[in-house]
Amino acid sequence: MFWIRVEGERENEEIVMTAVLEVHDLVTKFYTLEGIVHAVNGVSFSVNKGEILAVVGESGSGKSVTMKSLLGLISSPPGKIESGKAIFNGSNELGDLLEYSPQQLRDIRGGDIGYVFQDPGSTLNPIMTVGEQIAETILRHQVVSREEAYKKTLNLLEKVGIADPVTRYKNYPFQFSGGMRQRVMIAIAIACEPQMIIADEPTTALDVTIQAQIIDLFKKFQKELNIAVIWITHDLGVVAGIADRVLVMYGGRIMETAPVNKLYENPTHPYTIGLLGSLPRLNEDGYKRLVGIKGVPLDASKEIKHCPFAARCDYAFERCWNEIPKLAEIDPEHKVSCFYRVEKGGSQYDR
Repeated sequence: MFWIRVEGERENEEIVMTAVLEVHDLVTKFYTLEGIVHAVNGVSFSVNKGEILAVVGESGSGKSVTMKSLLGLISSPPGKIESGKAIFNGSNELGDLLEYSPQQLRDIRGGDIGYVFQDPGSTLNPIMTVGEQIAETILRHQVVSREEAYKKTLNLLEKVGIADPVTRYKNYPFQFSGGMRQRVMIAIAIACEPQMIIADEPTTALDVTIQAQIIDLFKKFQKELNIAVIWITHDLGVVAGIADRVLVMYGGRIMETAPVNKLYENPTHPYTIGLLGSLPRLNEDGYKRLVGIKGVPLDASKEIKHCPFAARCDYAFERCWNEIPKLAEIDPEHKVSCFYRVEKGGSQYDR
C-alpha cells in the first residue's frame, strides 16, 4: 500500500491528509571521471496532501538531488537512479515516477507537480516575456485557447502581487527584480493548480523583507489550493515559520524526521542539535557564542558503511563506526537515525 489516510491538525481544525507522494529507498549516484559520487543513499519519506514538508541540511546533503531524481531532472550520464520507488498520487492516476517515460514526466512537471528553483534569473528564459512563459505552461497542460491562457496569466500575475499585469506580461525577466522574478516562478508553479510544489531554496538570494513576502505567498497558495509543498532549505529559522513537518538530511540520508514543533522542542540526533545550536536567538539575555558543528561535510565520493555523521559527532562509539543506523521510532511521529540518542537530562544507548 503506497498511499494512506491519516488525521492531522492545523490551526485547531481537524483535517484528513492523504499521502500525495511516498518515496521508498531512493538511491542516486553520479559516475564521474574522478569516481562515483554517492549523492542519495536509501532515502524514504512521504508527503501528505495539504502539508508543508521542510527538507533541511548543509549544502551537499542530498536535498536537491533527491527531489530532482523524482522528476527526471538528473542528467544521465553522469547521474543514475540506482533503485527506489516514488509513488505519486496524481490527479489522473497512481504511479511510480521513477518508472515513467520522459514524456510522462513532462506531463507531470508543471501540471501535477510545480517546481520553483533557487535562482529564477537562470531558470526563466531570457528571450521570452514573463507572460509568454506563464501562458506556455498553461497551454502545455490544459485544454484552453490562447485568449483564455492570456487572461489566466494576467490573473496569476495579479495574484502573486505584480502590479499592472497587462504591461508586465510584455516585460522580459531582466526587467524584474529578484523578488519579482521569484513571484513569476511561483505563478508558473501554481498555474495548473498542481497536487504538489517543490520549492528548492526559493528565498536564498533574497533580502529578509522579500523572503518574508515570498514565504507568505507560498503559505497563501498552499492553503487556498490545498496542495503539498516540499520546501528545501538550509535555514532552520525559515522552517519554524512555514513547515508542518521536517526531514533533516546529511550524507544523502535522513538523520531525523518529526513535526516541526517536536523537532525544535526535542531535537534528538546530534546533527539536528548542532544545526539548531548554530542559530542566533533574539530572546536570550546577554551574549552567547553560537555553537558550530566541528569537522567538514562528508565526502560523497567515498562509499561509507558506518554512520555518515560519526566523524563529526561527540557521541560516536564503536557501533557507529561499524554499522549504518536505520530510522527508529521515538514515537509514531518522531524518528531518528542514531545509535546514541541524546536526550534532555541524560543520554542512552540504543543497542
